[in-house]
Amino acid sequence: MRNRPLAAPDATQADLHLEKRQNLLRLVPVGDWNVAQSPRLDLILQGLRPDGAREAEIDGRQVDELDSAGAWLLLRTKRDLEQAGVRVRSFTLPERYAPLLHTMEAENLAPVKHAVRPRGFKYFLERTGRGTMHALGQGYAMLGFLGRVTVEAIEAILSPRRELPVAAFVRQIEETGLTALPIVGLLAFLIGVVLAYQGADQLRRFGAEIFTVDLLGVGFLRELGGLVTAIIVAGRSGSAFTAHIGTMRVNEEVDAMETMGLNIAEVLVLPRVLGLVIALPLLTFYADVVGLIGGMVMCYFDLNITVPAFLRELQSAITYKTLLVGLIKAPVFAFLIGLVGCFEGLRVERNAESVGRLTTRSVVESIFLIITFDAAFSILFSILGI
Repeated sequence: MRNRPLAAPDATQADLHLEKRQNLLRLVPVGDWNVAQSPRLDLILQGLRPDGAREAEIDGRQVDELDSAGAWLLLRTKRDLEQAGVRVRSFTLPERYAPLLHTMEAENLAPVKHAVRPRGFKYFLERTGRGTMHALGQGYAMLGFLGRVTVEAIEAILSPRRELPVAAFVRQIEETGLTALPIVGLLAFLIGVVLAYQGADQLRRFGAEIFTVDLLGVGFLRELGGLVTAIIVAGRSGSAFTAHIGTMRVNEEVDAMETMGLNIAEVLVLPRVLGLVIALPLLTFYADVVGLIGGMVMCYFDLNITVPAFLRELQSAITYKTLLVGLIKAPVFAFLIGLVGCFEGLRVERNAESVGRLTTRSVVESIFLIITFDAAFSILFSILGI
């Protein structure tokens, strides 16, 4: 029987010929079956029909060149014939392509089928339970890490035979505190301007513009200064802790340090946590001052409140307790940021995707804990009458 080509061959002689003998369909690929020819060959194979054949043969002995694209097309054709009820009784290729064919057959060539997302109340309960157990496990692991860091910190401070890594400690104060001054100052100044403007806009209705100074002083010193500074540091320094330690995990530097007998908590965690505990209260005080300056500038231009009048009203509105309430929370926020950042960094797996995922998680967890503890402090101070 005469061979019938499905498409006219081109200069590379890559083609597919068909032979039909009763219930047998014989496919004869010829030429160079490579990635350059794959678009045209794909169109040819998509037009292939069994036409009532019950058996098929794929004779690829005339294939001159075969790469993974060509092998995939032939294997897909074999699979499509079998799904159409045609038994492929032979599939031959030149011997030199046997390893490639074996590798391609080992892969899952079936089309990707997206799983149907389950819905309903049962699925909601499963997700809720799974999320709850994950949160409890995360909290339990973080609590254990907190205990380890606390013990290491006490031993490092009280033991005369152990020396704190002073150089790393000072460097962390510089990186988390000194280099953060520009961004913290800029945002604090702008928030002070916004708070003064919004407060004045509301108080002007009652002719009480002067109380904008009280609103600014109490609001910034008690809450906004420490909260905004902690959130900025969580996004800036907390994420840096996770990314740095996580990259060391990926590069197996942490494993090398443990092999050398170094205490990971003492070398990597304590300098960051203690450095941030020192730097964040100073940043909070700096943000308070800059925020008040921003509000004072806004009051001067918008309300015509002079600097001496602003300072007199501010002095009558706040006490030293107002400042201390904001500063007392700063070391706690700093400890939470450092703890979460280092904890997530040490949980990074040995791939880049894990570094990015846990860095994001560390920022989210830090901000969540900061706001939670800030609310707890507010309730506590309210009960104590501070």
